Amino acid sequence: MTHPIFTLAETNLMVIYNPGSRLGLIEELKAMMKYLSPEETDLQALTLSTLGKLERLTDTAFAALDLEIDGF
Repeated sequence: MTHPIFTLAETNLMVIYNPGSRLGLIEELKAMMKYLSPEETDLQALTLSTLGKLERLTDTAFAALDLEIDGF
């Protein structure tokens, strides 16, 4: 199975909320969505898209992603 390709916006979202594991990131994104207002439809859609891809991704493929902030 090939892993899904993440957009730049999805990758940036993952960098911001990444606690270090795929399952942890899924939980962080789900928790963050509870704080979104109904008007934040773009961020809701982006988060749902990212979550869908993360749920299809293996832990091994997740570990291979570069989710470090540049310069750190």
